[in-house]
Amino acid sequence: MLQTIIQQQFLPISLEKAWDFFATPNNLNAVTPKELDFHILTDVPEKMYEGLMIAYTLKPMLQIPVHWVTEITHIKEHVYFVDEQRKGPYAIWHHEHHFEAKDGGVLMTDMLHYDVGLSFLGWIAGKLFVHKKVKEIFAFRFQKLKETFN
Repeated sequence: MLQTIIQQQFLPISLEKAWDFFATPNNLNAVTPKELDFHILTDVPEKMYEGLMIAYTLKPMLQIPVHWVTEITHIKEHVYFVDEQRKGPYAIWHHEHHFEAKDGGVLMTDMLHYDVGLSFLGWIAGKLFVHKKVKEIFAFRFQKLKETFN
């Protein structure tokens, strides 16, 4: 079943500084909880571009490694970018990152649409742990960005 998370956060920084931070693939490490044991496997450029494929491993539960590949599918510089799963644990993963200059800072909006898949088993997994884990990751990211930029 398709799930949607929308999270907004005001960052008291310039649009350029926000964009530079999020357009740098290696900064994913800074906004990912350490307990996920997140590692980028591919060489990544300093700045993302449309079509960029990034492979990762992470351990979301029971220290079992999960391999994941995402693609940056759309970019409108200083406005938004989209990453989508190409290989990994979800049937659907579509994550939009929007940036808007506002009140001397940036209003950042994340819109995530995901589906665990696997029919009934996916529904159970979602209810038992996946939805909670995704929300925890977003909460961590919110707090980390607050600490980094406030």
